[in-house]
Amino acid sequence: MADWGAEIKEFAAAALKTPARVLFPPVCAGCGRQVSQPGSLCGVCWPKLRLLDRPWCPVMGTPFTHDMGENFLSAEAIANPPPFARARAAVAYTGVARQMVQRLKYNDRTDLAPWMAEWMVRAGFELFPDADLIVPVPLHRWRFFRRRFNQSAELARTVSRMTGVPFDPLAVLRVKVTQQQVGLGHKEREDNVRAAFAVPAAARARLRDRRVLLIDDVYTTGATVSAVTRALRKGGASAVDVLTFARVLPGDFLPEE
Repeated sequence: MADWGAEIKEFAAAALKTPARVLFPPVCAGCGRQVSQPGSLCGVCWPKLRLLDRPWCPVMGTPFTHDMGENFLSAEAIANPPPFARARAAVAYTGVARQMVQRLKYNDRTDLAPWMAEWMVRAGFELFPDADLIVPVPLHRWRFFRRRFNQSAELARTVSRMTGVPFDPLAVLRVKVTQQQVGLGHKEREDNVRAAFAVPAAARARLRDRRVLLIDDVYTTGATVSAVTRALRKGGASAVDVLTFARVLPGDFLPEE
């Protein structure tokens, strides 16, 4: 009679020696095709990713079509100055980038966070020397319990590890249950997150006179990061910069985004 127990043990031992990428081959973060490295894009999806780079508005980080000269501000920054000092994003929120954000956010693809964070570090290189703390945009505790993780915190934790800037996930809390921003217009988004964030008493000493780098997955209209910025400033932060993976560029905003 065959010794099935021994054969199972041999199979298990062989499986443990098999590289993880053989058992679970890495797939393209955009379309799902098999690729050589986890979190990377295939040759079809890579050209569809629009990286944001200079020249850009020094405040909003929105790209210019050509160099407008040092310290030239965009119309957005002039007409509606934000409460934060500077905003930067790695990619435009279209196509593959949008798919990656949605897979991280709604499909538990936390394996994408390190890859996305690498591009965020590239885009925010000028922000890190001034940053004292890295803080993610928080979820309300009930939404966190349902989703089981905060995508902004996953990105922020990885950016902190890559740059050495301390990570403080409890520096600001979402104290009001807000409606999902998806489907809301610009003004509705502002109303939705008004007074939704606050710095707890225990965090005020950590924030006092510190410059904060606020991390989120997507900058759409700026309503959420502006509301968090105001709460951080009220809680003692000296200044706030914003870094996101993706950015909806002016003129591209749709309520369903």
